[in-house]
Amino acid sequence: MKKVNVAVLGATGAVGREMLKVLQERNFPIDRFKALASARSAGKELPFMGGTVVVEEATDASFEGMDIVLGAASNEMAKRFAPAIKAAGAVFVDNSSAFRMVDEVPLVVPEINPEDVKKHSGIISNPNCSTIITLTAVAALNRISPIETMVASTYQAVSGAGAGGLAELEQQVADYAAGMKPVSNVFPYQIAFNVIPQIGSDTGNGYTTEEMKMQNEGRKIMHLPALNVTCTCVRVPVLRSHSISVTLRTRRKISVAEAREAIAAAPGCRLVDDLENKVYPMPLDTSDQDIVFVGRIRDDLTSDNGLSLWCCGDQIRKGAATNAIQIAELLLK
Repeated sequence: MKKVNVAVLGATGAVGREMLKVLQERNFPIDRFKALASARSAGKELPFMGGTVVVEEATDASFEGMDIVLGAASNEMAKRFAPAIKAAGAVFVDNSSAFRMVDEVPLVVPEINPEDVKKHSGIISNPNCSTIITLTAVAALNRISPIETMVASTYQAVSGAGAGGLAELEQQVADYAAGMKPVSNVFPYQIAFNVIPQIGSDTGNGYTTEEMKMQNEGRKIMHLPALNVTCTCVRVPVLRSHSISVTLRTRRKISVAEAREAIAAAPGCRLVDDLENKVYPMPLDTSDQDIVFVGRIRDDLTSDNGLSLWCCGDQIRKGAATNAIQIAELLLK
């Protein structure tokens, strides 16, 4: 595999740092590398490939000579630099939500729709973290019979709010243990020993922006334009790895045994499903790795063609950094 020039935009954030780690782990064929961030982060050193890399301020000129730019920055920064990245001839694999629903921008989970990578015109979007984890878990069932509806509840780790979310939970737990009143800056309420049933902003229909992503992105990734999803997104006091409860209805009945067999053989999945022996996916078991664990598979008692399941996956890795790098690997093929 030929070596290519790679830049990470937003390299100092939680996802950006994880991208550096995953690039090294997967032995990505890098010739030249740049770690890019805002001016306030310029000059910082990050561990990379057994040494360190110095963070550079991102400017329009930063992308000259780059082949692939991995985006781990805000929507604003993604929109700001996308034209310069395309003008430089690089492919922008963007983790923000800025371009996900743009028709000409592929939205890709490599285990589900790798062929869509070929349709890019300079930008490929990484889906929302909960969408990636959920669809990786259910894609094998969709291949058996198209999914028509999904009811999902997400239990999202504080890592979804970036490095600040991780730090806030740890500090609040420490403050609580010391008898001090926890302070909330990243989240609107105390997250330690609490759950917050809102992620994203109000869309005007009773759902949040985060909740609508499961339907809108799911339709695009699985090529199911009629897919209907009702979703509730909840922030929970877990450091990393999101959990999702899913009840889905397929066009024809899929038995529990058939579902288990399909999920066990599905790329990116591991069947972890033995209720009698208390074996099921949990955040602690799925953190700091790239496989989506799937379990609690059972018939939906409200629908003849329904199944319910529970899945967990690392939000920072498969839900963000690793998925983006898998997309970059598809580009090299």
